[in-house]
Amino acid sequence: MNKKVKRLARNSALSYKAKSEGLIVLEDFTFDAPKTKSFDNMLKSLKLDGKKTLLVLNDLDKNVTMSARNIKSAKVVNSASLNTYDIMNANTVLISEKAVEAIV
Repeated sequence: MNKKVKRLARNSALSYKAKSEGLIVLEDFTFDAPKTKSFDNMLKSLKLDGKKTLLVLNDLDKNVTMSARNIKSAKVVNSASLNTYDIMNANTVLISEKAVEAIV
């Protein structure tokens, strides 16, 4: 598929999520150490525990990625590998400020 078409589909999916209140922009963050409990606590504070959640970072952070890997309902991707399927498959998309800048 053409890159323009893929980008258009991805942006359309992000717009849909924003309109349906399924998109949350977060400040850039990291964890001091890879702990599933830290990621789980973040999801609970956002009232997203148990819901399919996609976290989009500008650059993958090892501690964040490793913290999320044991949570079946969570997936972490970087902005370069973000695709339409992942966006539409998630109940909520969490996206860092830097990832927004990279996508736009």
